[in-house]
Amino acid sequence: MSDSPHDSADFGFRSVPRAEKASMVREVFESVAPRYDVMNDLMSLGIHRVWKRIFVNAIGCSARETLLDLAGGTGDIAFLAKERGAGRVILTDVNPAMLEVARKRALDRGLAAGLDFMVVDAEHIPLPDRSVEKVSIAFGLRNCTDKDAVLREARRVLRPGGRFHCLEFSKLEIAALVPLYDAWSFKALPAIGEKVAKDRDSYEYLAESIRMFPDQETLAGMMRHAGLERVEVRNLSGGIVAIHTGWRL
Repeated sequence: MSDSPHDSADFGFRSVPRAEKASMVREVFESVAPRYDVMNDLMSLGIHRVWKRIFVNAIGCSARETLLDLAGGTGDIAFLAKERGAGRVILTDVNPAMLEVARKRALDRGLAAGLDFMVVDAEHIPLPDRSVEKVSIAFGLRNCTDKDAVLREARRVLRPGGRFHCLEFSKLEIAALVPLYDAWSFKALPAIGEKVAKDRDSYEYLAESIRMFPDQETLAGMMRHAGLERVEVRNLSGGIVAIHTGWRL
């Protein structure tokens, strides 16, 4: 086997064969899917709901536009978009187990109209060039093996004048809070995962994946390299998460 770094990818703090990462991530989310929403509330103390509302407000949903939601999981972003007047929303995820939870939630909430579900690898989006007005991805880009490919694909499917939106964990900018944040991430979260979801390993991976994700400026540079323009960054909660936006012009 080659020792080239291009043959490997990060899986949390571990380096794994690049070809194996996608299946390993899929296994993590198949494991956490049944308790995913409960765990999100516990892990973020409910703040993830505020972040997501701010994110969807920034997207600016319109009845005349189509929103492609990548790595949409159990549907939080898609549902908020529909509630805020989005016309068509394409909810996608690479994991069928997550989408099945999303389908049930959509039916329970009466939000199925104008909502399409697709199993999609965000690195290979099966949509035509210039086919949607908005693309979103929330807490999903860090789990993708080839993040540059996701950004290129997002730009490809956007119509000119369309916009890409990413909500993701980022670099905390308040130094005094770093020790507390680390203790919460690496001690509390895996313990909560073990107790509530009976799965410590998956939540250790999720905590590690946050630390391995590019910081704000690095991701902004990756977006520009993918051809997105007028890239902007908005930190939330001191940089624990950040919203990145970029246009296809």
